[in-house]
Amino acid sequence: MIQESVDVLIIGAGPSGCVAAGYLHKNNASVKVVEKTKFPRFVIGESLIPRSMEHYEAAGLLDCLMAQNFEKKFGARFIRGNEVCLFDFSDKFTEGWNWTWQVPRADFDNTLAQEIIRKGIDLEFETEVLDVVFNGTSSIITVSDKEGTLKQISAKFIIDSSGYGRVLPRLLQLDAPSSIPENSSLFAHVIDSKRPAGTEGTLISFDILETKVWLWVIPFSNGTTSIGVVGPTAFINTLSPDTAEALKAVINRSDFYRDRFEGIDFLFTPHKIENYSCSVTRLCGPGYTLTGNSSEFLDPVFSSGVCFATESGLLSAKLFLRELNGEAVDWDTEYTEYMRRGVNVFATYVKEWYTGNLQTLFFHKPENPDVKRKICAVLAGYVWDEENPFVKKHDNVIRNMAYILNNEKSAQ
Repeated sequence: MIQESVDVLIIGAGPSGCVAAGYLHKNNASVKVVEKTKFPRFVIGESLIPRSMEHYEAAGLLDCLMAQNFEKKFGARFIRGNEVCLFDFSDKFTEGWNWTWQVPRADFDNTLAQEIIRKGIDLEFETEVLDVVFNGTSSIITVSDKEGTLKQISAKFIIDSSGYGRVLPRLLQLDAPSSIPENSSLFAHVIDSKRPAGTEGTLISFDILETKVWLWVIPFSNGTTSIGVVGPTAFINTLSPDTAEALKAVINRSDFYRDRFEGIDFLFTPHKIENYSCSVTRLCGPGYTLTGNSSEFLDPVFSSGVCFATESGLLSAKLFLRELNGEAVDWDTEYTEYMRRGVNVFATYVKEWYTGNLQTLFFHKPENPDVKRKICAVLAGYVWDEENPFVKKHDNVIRNMAYILNNEKSAQ
């Protein structure tokens, strides 16, 4: 059986795996990436948030992405009937990037993968991890390549960036139920032939059809647009089993987007993902970390998925390099507790979105500019900034403010 030896084996060549690989390679660690699929491949998660831009920059991957001219995302719009709430990332509490991208993920992920190959990183497509044996200071990973040839790879550390493949959670039985309500989604791409000129044609929007049911519209720079619906699984399952018919019926409920997408055909049969939220019992262990969707996935409403993926991939790389250089690393504190803090903030926002409390804050008139700037920083991904009370007190600040606003409205 073929034997290879590296410092770090990365499972998965999505944004998390590529950011980790880029940063490790930049800092002279030997890296191998194995990816089960062949790129380009379709994947969801097409709206980024500004915090993730720091990760591409740190990994030396920003320039290759800049060259692709993806649609720039300067904020996000939320629509509820005649009410509109627009967040501008340049007007937020925490300093940081003021924009990011809206991307067809097949193109985005392939750009990252080809760039790390160009840098000299060993990336094998169509290679599946079959087994992992941890041996104290190193691990033996058995993989099968596209010809079915078995190989064994010795690695000092494993970063599992396998996304929904969830390789290590499956092999190590780490899956755990999510605290997020069971939601499902239908989505597709269209050629956006009726796209308005100017900002309106490029703006990402979330159109609330019911408190727990909403439509996303994400325009791309190539003229196509991603459109999808999210709602409780019970609601999604009441729709037609024909996913194209079901998605068209939901779009038809949108006063804002009905005319724009009327009569437009989907570029592929709409995909359906059921009960997508997931969690794990632990984020790391001796010799490995779980990153991105291989560990936690909350909900697409605030586009946090890719940001958590790249945050955890980069942090895994940084902490491993410290350990490689002889430093003591407290993985539970520096990795698990750190990542959990950010995930817990966003989890609160997701839960309060579906209770309607966050929507109460979004659409309250007159707007409170200070509150809006603090919420905007969270939506931009700056969920570790505890100078922001909407981060530090996330457990109760949204609920309490919504309670006060609703009481004021009742009194009026």
